[in-house]
Amino acid sequence: MTKFADEPTRVRQLVSGFLTGQSGSEVGPGHGPRIKLTVGADLLDDCAVYEIEGALSLVFGSDYVRGSKFILHELGLLSDFDIGYYLVAANLSDVAAMGATPIGVTTVVRYPPDMTDDQFRSVMSGIHQACTDFGTLNVGGDIGAAERLILSGSAIGVCAPGKVLTRGGASPGDVLCLTGPCGLLGAAVAYFPKREEKRWCLPMETEERLVNSWKRPVARVAEGRLLASKPFATACQDTSDGLKATIEQIAEASGVGFDVTIGDVPIDSCVTAVADLMGVQRTALAMSASADFQLAFTVRAQDLDPCRDEFFASGLDLHVIGRATDTGRVRAVGPDGAAGSLPGVAWRHQRSDISSLVSDSPQTESTPPRQRRDINDVSAD
Repeated sequence: MTKFADEPTRVRQLVSGFLTGQSGSEVGPGHGPRIKLTVGADLLDDCAVYEIEGALSLVFGSDYVRGSKFILHELGLLSDFDIGYYLVAANLSDVAAMGATPIGVTTVVRYPPDMTDDQFRSVMSGIHQACTDFGTLNVGGDIGAAERLILSGSAIGVCAPGKVLTRGGASPGDVLCLTGPCGLLGAAVAYFPKREEKRWCLPMETEERLVNSWKRPVARVAEGRLLASKPFATACQDTSDGLKATIEQIAEASGVGFDVTIGDVPIDSCVTAVADLMGVQRTALAMSASADFQLAFTVRAQDLDPCRDEFFASGLDLHVIGRATDTGRVRAVGPDGAAGSLPGVAWRHQRSDISSLVSDSPQTESTPPRQRRDINDVSAD
């Protein structure tokens, strides 16, 4: 049987060879403003960054989403409007992770022959509403027929020269921070497909919050802009591959290790409810493949208090979950000091995303080890 690598591994091992040497290249017509591609695809960051002489940095990112092939859409829990909204949020999240202000979104909407005008309008309404909510505009793209609904988008942002946030700036001693709990979207996909078969039942308000995490995901634009406007952040990335993958990617890009204090990782009560129901580690579910758009970032230890003050003054959350080390290893550290691998699995972009969830993390949670099991029958989209 073919074993599929997780997405970060595929990009690193199978794609990176095609991308070498981009960063630092001069691009453009050779006259007029000097334009340099300072962050190219070879650095494997959230977006490309162009430095435009004397003006600003242009940040550009692009994401495809599955169209209607979200399992929660197939179950009737997400509407066409919700899918359009998600498309914009996913693209703006990458721009936010670079500390940029969105100035526009372009979208590709390819629709099947049997799609009604009402359904098409619903997708476009979702796109428009998300742009409105995040303070930007849908400035064009492509619309046309296809064999099924296909959605793709690109987001454009700007920031002051030299202020862009990347994954590669963390140093030993830096503090690892997070803007909020992760794993809510992954928990929704773990719960709903098996709800009837397993006769699982969570309170209505819990189920509503799980579904709404997909309906109205939040791109952390305000947090990214704050970090770019202040001299605090040394590295930053969104958590759309799951928190485990995000921490590992920042570590690799920065050439550092991380000790993650497993008891300090914030866990949403809905994630706790799903994990307890399924008999799996709460932290493993919270850190596994998901589509959350929190920001994970590092700050110098001496900057932590002023950074926290700025966040709180702006009504934003900040959680300290670990520290960068010079070991080159990413570890989960329990309350007794015992260290192990980070729990969870990385994003694979296939229906078995969290099917092999195995946690080697310290046993710090209330569920007895004999009751824990792998999530070996759950599909994710």
